[in-house]
Amino acid sequence: MHLETERLILRKFEETDATRLFLMDSDPEVMKYIGMSPLSDVSESQNVIRMIRQQYLDNGVGRLAVIEKNSNLLIGWSGLKLLTEEVNGYKNVYDLGYRFIPEYWGKGYALESARASLDFGFNGLKIDVMYAHAHSDNQASNHILKKLGFRKTEQFTEPDGICFWYELNRKNYL
Repeated sequence: MHLETERLILRKFEETDATRLFLMDSDPEVMKYIGMSPLSDVSESQNVIRMIRQQYLDNGVGRLAVIEKNSNLLIGWSGLKLLTEEVNGYKNVYDLGYRFIPEYWGKGYALESARASLDFGFNGLKIDVMYAHAHSDNQASNHILKKLGFRKTEQFTEPDGICFWYELNRKNYL
C-alpha cells in the first residue's frame, strides 16, 4: 500500500523506521493524550513496527509511515486500522488515526495524510463508515477530525481521561 499527496508519501512501515518512530514515541508531549507512557528504548519501536506489519497481513490495513517528500524523513504515521479489540463498545470497525513528531505539528500534515487515508478507505476499500477517537483535551486532534467531517457521537472514559468518539459515513464525506 502506497498513498501519495502533494507533500507526503504514506507507505507501509519498514524495520528501518524504528529510530524515527522512537524519536516520536519517546517524546512526552506526543504521548500526552495517548494513554501510554513514552517509550524508553528503540526496541519498543521495533516491536510496534512488527505489530503493525502483522496487521497488514492479518487485516489488509494498518497505520502507515508518513514520509515528508522534501526531506525524505519519516515525520509520523497516519492511516486506518481495523479495531480487533473493543474500543468504546466497537470492534471490527475501521479507525482513523495519526501521530506526528512535534516539529511537524501545525503544518497541515495530519489533515493531508488523513484525507488520503479516508479517500483510500471510502473509495478503494469501499468502507461505509469510519470511526476515530481522541482525548477530550487534545484540541488539535479534535479540530482535525471535525474539519475532516467526522461528527462526535459519544464520549467514553479511558484510564487517562475522557475521549470523544467520532463517526464519518461515506455519503457525508467531503
